Amino acid sequence: MIIPSIVLIFIFSYIPMYGVLMAFQDYNMFEGFWASPWVGFKHFRMFVEAPEFWQIMRNTIMISLLKLFFGFPAPIVLALLLNEIRSMVFKRIVQTVSYLPHFLSWVIVAGFAMSMLSTDNGSINILLQQLHLIKEPINFLSMPEYFWTIIVTTGIWKDIGFATIVYLAAIAGVDPHLYESASIDGASRFRMMILITIPCIMPVVIIFLILAVGGILNAGFDDLLLLGSNPILRDVSDVIDTYVYRVGILSNRYSYATAAGLFKAVISVGLLVLANRIARRMGSSLW
Repeated sequence: MIIPSIVLIFIFSYIPMYGVLMAFQDYNMFEGFWASPWVGFKHFRMFVEAPEFWQIMRNTIMISLLKLFFGFPAPIVLALLLNEIRSMVFKRIVQTVSYLPHFLSWVIVAGFAMSMLSTDNGSINILLQQLHLIKEPINFLSMPEYFWTIIVTTGIWKDIGFATIVYLAAIAGVDPHLYESASIDGASRFRMMILITIPCIMPVVIIFLILAVGGILNAGFDDLLLLGSNPILRDVSDVIDTYVYRVGILSNRYSYATAAGLFKAVISVGLLVLANRIARRMGSSLW
């Protein structure tokens, strides 16, 4: 049963890695991989020395850290709260409503966010005006100071429900006798959550945290490209992936785009190994 999966992974994940050779060439599609001239680390040096390098690195790291700081614990908190709900009907309604955004494309989610933040009958501006917090509508998607908050918030709203599934499954695996013993000792539901539920799901939390740290340079692409399309926002919205698409792909600089993407991949692998070593010292790791 596992052989078809191995074949599919080899075809779609390993064979395309042949293309990273372009990062070390001045690739010419008419000459092919082996006839194109080899240039060593020329494109890596160009990427690191580019005027935009530190800006896109700052944006990439800051957006990723904000998503990690606010987005990572959000599904854990939601799973813990759902576990305390005794009404199964209400619990299933909350789960269904929170799962649905995950199955929507970023095009729909971005359109929904733009509609809510619009200065022309946008619900956020109407609410703030009704609460007398603002006098005039704010054009949130044209103001760089609001962009990171919008990206992190929409990301959490889209994926919090789906990520909660894993933690609810981990909570379901906790031995019920632990809760019964704690209940006999007079522990409240809150103390059982702190002393039993959270420690029991901690190995799962650590594994997902390791993977999240490994992807710290994956700040996003679809959301940033759609919500950050306004050139005014480029100083805060341009990350490695959007830079590769804008400068490398749209300008036919395939070697340069490949070098930038490979640079990000190597850094990500290093962060993943470092996070795993730290987690191993804490008693839980991926390998």
